[in-house]
Amino acid sequence: MHRWSQVFIPTLREAPADAEVASHKLLVRAGYIRQLGAGIYSFLFLGNRSTQKIMRIVREEMDKIGQEFYLPALNPREIWEASGRWSVMGENMFRLKDRKGADLCLGMTHEEIMTDIARKELRSYKQLPQIWYQIQTKFRDEPRPKSGLLRVRQFTMKDSYSFDIDAAGLDASYQKHHDVYCRIFDRCGLKYVVIDAHSGAMGGSQSQEFMVRTPAGEDLVVSCAQCGYAANLEKATSKLAPVEDLQPEGDGKPLEVHTPGQKTIEEVARFLGVSPKNKIKTLAMMISAEEPERGTTRIPTKWEPGPVSRAVVVLLRGDHQMNEVKLSTALGGKDVRPMQEEEILALFHSPAGYLGPLGVDWAKNMEEPRKPILLVDKALEERVNLIGGANKENYHVKNLTPGKTFHPTAYVDLRSVNAGEPCPNCGAALRIDTAVEIGHIFKLGYKYTHSMGATVLDRNGKEVAPIMGSYGIGIERILTAAVEQNNDENGFWLSPAIAPFEVVVVSTNSSDEKIRTAAEGIARQLEESGYDILLDDRDERPGVKFKDADLVGIPFRINIGKKVTDDTVEVVQRSTLHKEDVKISAISEYFKRLRQMPT
Repeated sequence: MHRWSQVFIPTLREAPADAEVASHKLLVRAGYIRQLGAGIYSFLFLGNRSTQKIMRIVREEMDKIGQEFYLPALNPREIWEASGRWSVMGENMFRLKDRKGADLCLGMTHEEIMTDIARKELRSYKQLPQIWYQIQTKFRDEPRPKSGLLRVRQFTMKDSYSFDIDAAGLDASYQKHHDVYCRIFDRCGLKYVVIDAHSGAMGGSQSQEFMVRTPAGEDLVVSCAQCGYAANLEKATSKLAPVEDLQPEGDGKPLEVHTPGQKTIEEVARFLGVSPKNKIKTLAMMISAEEPERGTTRIPTKWEPGPVSRAVVVLLRGDHQMNEVKLSTALGGKDVRPMQEEEILALFHSPAGYLGPLGVDWAKNMEEPRKPILLVDKALEERVNLIGGANKENYHVKNLTPGKTFHPTAYVDLRSVNAGEPCPNCGAALRIDTAVEIGHIFKLGYKYTHSMGATVLDRNGKEVAPIMGSYGIGIERILTAAVEQNNDENGFWLSPAIAPFEVVVVSTNSSDEKIRTAAEGIARQLEESGYDILLDDRDERPGVKFKDADLVGIPFRINIGKKVTDDTVEVVQRSTLHKEDVKISAISEYFKRLRQMPT
């Protein structure tokens, strides 16, 4: 049992001025955290108790499928160069030098280190499968730390890694993690959704995110309430309603039309009396290592791809928006930038506003080198008689049909889904919510074992690379998501499994011997029954104690007052503020039942 009068719980009546989201405001007000620097937080008594409970749940569940390691946060440059990620991670990685000038970094994740252990220690298929995990501090040099614990530069992660002999083994390891994650988040009392996700810099094929819907989230989740379909915006698709195509004009061949001063999709559609759904939106970009500075490079007079630059032109339906992550995925993870004016002129021989696919020698496939790439969104596949730019100032072209009047390099899903569009599975209206990611699981494949030379002997004595999976959980994000889900104007409440204490026993008048004695006795009785108890024995007014109890996330409160003479106390359930009189003699049995109820 802990006594409030003897522990450090620095509650605040006002939130810090820079706090924007509920979890940031409340965790500071409740005395869980204090900021040391931008994106760097200290966890005080309550915050540390809560995160330790979360880690205990994670550890208990992960121990059912894997083995716990503890790896260095300080990594040599060479290990990250072996996988090719030393440069890929860019400015997000904290880098430093030792006294001898050797390059080091602070670990953002530990695929490389785990793979290094595997390549040195694993020799045979008989040693597989392996699932190794750790709970450890990670570092990320966020350019704009904000939202309290949601976007930080130092955080705690459970990261695990699987090594299997084949894809079937990876499927099994992946499913084990999926099931374990569900048990972890269920035990933490979270309402979450599992969505199809993009793998990002981790690489690999299949991945899923575990997301908690909240206005504080920076991710967008597309979901269907009817069939359960869910994906992040970078992976989501929808079943578009049919669009009536235009009839061909003239002989059906591309037909130039004069559109003086009409540049935007809306302007041209209005001028020609058509829907934007019958228009082609043309986006001109460059794959490039870096953007050239104006005035420092020769302005090309014709299209000349450089060693690191290549034109990428995207065609979308006029009313659709491109998803940048989908484009990056289509290009194998490469980043793009908008074309500069001189680059547009060199490729299209036209100013922006009138660009289209005609008259350019496009690459026939993604592997063909040097030629510009033309990616057409799948929503335009099999459409006919569209209208696009003529690559001529003040002119557009009618009768454009992909695959006939021009030939795309590839058809790719590149558009962002909109709320209300039909679900791809059942056709019901999709919803889009902001959400916080609390866990992410990846099928990495051979990305790291191939690049780092990790092999084992298979059943036939042949050297093969193990196939890998990677799986992460943000410890502080579980706490943050729980606060975001469960708060009101007075504070927040946590599940008993992760709350710093399950019950706060409030002595409403510590100078009254009967009340004080009853409070001590109830606190001791519940503690002996296995509950985490905080006894508020401070010499404060009852209203102050009640406000503090409502603020700090403890799911149950017992008010000890004048009714002790009748063997009665008041129990308050924080999530509902439901109050109930309970006999002191039955308090342990009451909480045994109440503990099982949702909070």
